[in-house]
Amino acid sequence: MSTPITPLHEEDPREQEELEASATESSFGDILNEFEQSHAQELQASKSQDHKTHDGKTIAATVVTVSDGRVFFDVGQKTEGVLDATLLRDEQGIIEVKAGDTVRVQMNGRDEEGYIKLSVIQVERPKDWSGLQKAFDEKLTISGVVTGVVKGGLSVDVGMRAFMPASRSGARDVPEMGTLVGQEIACRVIKLDTEKEDIVVDRRAVLEEERAKAREGRFTALEAGAVVEGTVRSLLDYGAFVDIGGIDGMLHVADISWGRVNKPADVLTVGQKLNVLLLKVDVAKKRVSLGLKQLQPDPWSTAEEKYSVGQRVSGTVARTTDFGAFVELEPGLDGLIHLSEMSWSKKVRKPSDMVKPGELVEVVVLGVSVADKRISLGLKQTMGDPWDEVAQQYPVGSVVEGPITQLKQFGAFVQVTPDVEGMIHVGDIVHEKRINHPKDELQVGQVVKAQVLECDREKRRLRLGMKQLLPTAMDEYIEAHKEGDVVTGRISDVKGNRVNIDLGDGVHAHFSIAEQETKKEVNATPVADIASISNLLAARWKGMGSGGGGAASDAPARREVPRTGQVRTFKITKLDAEKKRLEVELAG
Repeated sequence: MSTPITPLHEEDPREQEELEASATESSFGDILNEFEQSHAQELQASKSQDHKTHDGKTIAATVVTVSDGRVFFDVGQKTEGVLDATLLRDEQGIIEVKAGDTVRVQMNGRDEEGYIKLSVIQVERPKDWSGLQKAFDEKLTISGVVTGVVKGGLSVDVGMRAFMPASRSGARDVPEMGTLVGQEIACRVIKLDTEKEDIVVDRRAVLEEERAKAREGRFTALEAGAVVEGTVRSLLDYGAFVDIGGIDGMLHVADISWGRVNKPADVLTVGQKLNVLLLKVDVAKKRVSLGLKQLQPDPWSTAEEKYSVGQRVSGTVARTTDFGAFVELEPGLDGLIHLSEMSWSKKVRKPSDMVKPGELVEVVVLGVSVADKRISLGLKQTMGDPWDEVAQQYPVGSVVEGPITQLKQFGAFVQVTPDVEGMIHVGDIVHEKRINHPKDELQVGQVVKAQVLECDREKRRLRLGMKQLLPTAMDEYIEAHKEGDVVTGRISDVKGNRVNIDLGDGVHAHFSIAEQETKKEVNATPVADIASISNLLAARWKGMGSGGGGAASDAPARREVPRTGQVRTFKITKLDAEKKRLEVELAG
C-alpha cells in the first residue's frame, strides 16, 4: 500500500502561516544584528579616523551653550566639542565665557557619549629629564595629567611624577580639586631636583596668565557707547560691580537711576541680570564705567513742558540744607524751596522748622531753568499772602498787641499775626529819654501794645510805636490847665522875635514879642475920666519940677524886655492837646 500524496492546494493553512512567521523573524533578527555590527564598525572607524585626523589639532571654537558644568563648542564637525567648565572659571568660580564667545581649544578624540573632547592645553608634555630641565630653566608652560589627590595637593604626570600643592592648583576647595583628577592641565615647573626626583608644578600661575590675556582681549573689544548684558557681582555703598563677560565694570550709585538712590542695595541684588551702557573704557587702567540710567529718558528733557511758573504741584521732601529743602517732583527731578520762600514770617531760622525729609508737600513753581537743571519752588505761596489783609486790618493809628520776637540795635520786632511782624524803632519805645538798645526797656517774649505808624504792603513793612500810647508831661500839663490860667515859667531861649519858655519838665511853650505888643495896643482901652487925666498931668509936672524924675515915675508902667534865664509869669492863651502845643503871653 502506498502512501497517498496530498495535493498542494490542500495543505494546512495554519502550518503555512507558522512557517512564514518563523522565516520572517529569523530574517529580521539577522538583518538587525548585521546593522548593529556594521554601525559599531563604522562608529569605531569614525572614532579612529577622528582621532587620526583631529587629535591634537588646535582650533578657534565657538561657545554654543553652558550646561551642567560643561561648555559645548562648535568645532566645525558634525559632533560638538565639550570642555569641563572648571577650566574656564575665574577666581570667584564664575564661568568666564558665554554663548557666542570664541576660545582657542585643542581636540583630543571623542568621549563615551560621542562628543569631541577638548582642552585648553596647547603645550607639549616633556618626555625626559632634559625636557623638564629646559621647562624649569626657561619657565615654560608644559602639559600634564592629574593622576590623583594626595596629602596637601595633587599628583601630576608630566612625563615624570610631580607634586602640585593645593594652593597652586587653582581650585577653590578639596571637592573641586577632585574634579581635576584625570584631566589634562597646563602647569609650570617651579621646583626640580633630579637627584631626589622631586618635581613641583604650579597650575595657578598659568591660569592667572591665561585669564589676564583673555581679559586683555576682552578689553580691546569693548567700545564706549555699546549696550551689553551683565550680572551684578557685588554691592558697595558707592556702587555695584557688574560682570560683563569676564570683566568687572563699575556702576556708580549716581548712574543707577535718574532718581535719588541712597545705596545700590536698595534697588539691585547680587546675581541680577541687566543691560548696561559702556560709559568709559580705560584699557590702560583696566577700568570700565557703566551706566544704567542712561538707557532711560532724562526727566529734565521734558521738564519745561511739564512744569510752568505758577503751577501747583506735589512732591516729596528729599533732603534739607541750611539754605532750603529739595523736593523730588519725579525720579531724577528735584526742585528747591529756598528758605525765604517757606513762610511769609521772618521767624523761620532753618528749613527743618517747616518740612521734614519724606514729607509730602504741595508747592508752587516759581521758575524753571532746564539749562541749569533748576526748578525754584515756593511753599508759602500755597498758604496765601497775609499782607493782602494787613492794610485793612491794621490801618495807621490802630493799636496792635503781641510778643517781642527779637531785639536788634535799631529796634524791636513784635509778632502781630502768625505770619506778620512789626518793628518798633528804638526812638519810638519811650518818651523824653534816649536809650542805646531796646533791651534797656524790653525783653524777648514780653507782650506789648503799640500804635501802627506806617503800613507799607509793597515793602512788607509795618512800623509801630510804643511811646505814642503813653501820656507825656505835656499831655498831663494840658489836662491839668485851661486857657486864661496864669503860670510861672523860665525863659529858655530868645531867638529874634520868638521866646521859648519852660513851664516844667518836658512842658514847653512860646510866644512872639511882636504879637505880644500888638495885643497890648489892641486891648488897651482909653480912660476919659477928667480926674484921672488931671492926676496924671499933676504927677508929670511934679516930676519935672524935681529935676527930671519923670522917668522913674513911669517905671511901673513899662514892660521889662524878655531875656534868657528870666522867671516870669505868663497867661495861657491856647491849649492844643492833639498837637501837644501850648501858647502863652506875658502876664506881668
